[in-house]
This record gives sequence, C-alpha cells and structure tokens, in this order.
Amino acid sequence: MVSLDEALVARLKKGSKHFEVLVDPDGALAYRMGEDVKLEDILAVESIFEDAKNGEHAAESDIMGKFGTDDVFEIAASIIKHGELQLTQQQRKYILEEKKRQVIATIAQNAINPQTKTPHPPTRIEHAMEEAKVHIDPLKSVDEQVTLVMKAIRPIIPIRFEEVDIEVKVPPEYAGKSYGDIAKFGTMMKDSWENDGSWVAVIRMPAGIQNDFYGLVNRLTKGDAQTKIL
Repeated sequence: MVSLDEALVARLKKGSKHFEVLVDPDGALAYRMGEDVKLEDILAVESIFEDAKNGEHAAESDIMGKFGTDDVFEIAASIIKHGELQLTQQQRKYILEEKKRQVIATIAQNAINPQTKTPHPPTRIEHAMEEAKVHIDPLKSVDEQVTLVMKAIRPIIPIRFEEVDIEVKVPPEYAGKSYGDIAKFGTMMKDSWENDGSWVAVIRMPAGIQNDFYGLVNRLTKGDAQTKIL
C-alpha cells in the first residue's frame, strides 16, 4: 500500500479543468517509462482529484465529460502517462543524467562535422551543449530533445546528421566468417562475390559510427580488408 505521506501528485490539464491522482513516485515513473507495473500498486487513493493537496475530488460530470469514463484506473493511467508527473530530487537527477547520456550518444552516432566528414566525439558534443546552455527535460523523449539540442549547438560546432556508404572488400579467408557481422552493421546496399572468393559489399550507416565500423572490419579481418567511402 502506498503511503499518503510519501505519495506525489500526477496532474493532467484538460481544457480549464485539472485532474490529479496521488501516486507512488517510483511506481508512477516506472509506469510512465513503460514498465509492467500494476496501477493498483501505484495509487495511494483510488480517487480522481481536482486538488489532491486539499482533498478536493473532481466532479463526476467533469470526469465523464473529459475522459468519457468514470473508471479510476483508466483515468489514472491517462494522467500518469500524459500528464505532469512530480519527481523526487533523486529521480530527477538520475533521469537527467541518463537522458543527457542518451541524447549525446544518439547525436554522436548519427552526426558528423560536415567540414571534415568525421564524427564528433561525445565530449565535444557535451561541451557544446554546456556552452549553449541546453536544458534536458527529464520527461521528454530522447528524439524530441535530440532535435532541440542539434538546433542549439549548430551555431557552436559544425554538425549535421548524415549517412555514409562504405564499400568493403573482404579477403577470401575471412569472407565467410565476417559476412554476418558486417552485413548487419548497417543497411547493405549491395554485395557480390568475386572469382577469388573475396566478398565486396556496400554498407550504409549513420556517419557518426563509421569509426566503429572500421574497428569491426579490422578485428574480423586482422586488418586485411579494404574500405573506402563512396
């Protein structure tokens, strides 16, 4: 049972009306993030409030008018998933750090410096974010924030999302064993087998991970493969 003393408010505004539920902070966050959590284990009180702090329940007519149902769990699910969720200080710190890491990783994997055609190291992206005073929102998706961050840091470092096509030629002695790992690294645009047993393929991938691709190819072929950007 969720303690009222430890419960926080999840709030959703529909029109001019506010609808609130009292929830366990960790359970509600887990539910919001898509984990398999039972709503009955999250709610401190199985009621929908207009002002939970003052114990003011929402009018049944408002609930039916805005949600089309009076099922507490169905309404609570909508509030937790789509509304404003209060976070504890510890939760907010953890989510901010994790979300920032994911945003930086996504940009580093997909973007390059268009002047040099080389990837930006994650540290350079992070420093640009700090210089641009980018603020990560713990409850917005990574994709949403990647778009905002890219817009913010473009005036600071030359950067854009780009894909590259890399041709790789693998010697016969490594071709069979290397085929699977190389083919699934990106999108294989074409491949062919030469008369001597060598395998030639063109792999399309986010520009930011091309160095990882070269590392994989060198490891699989002991440095004997040939690669070039098309």
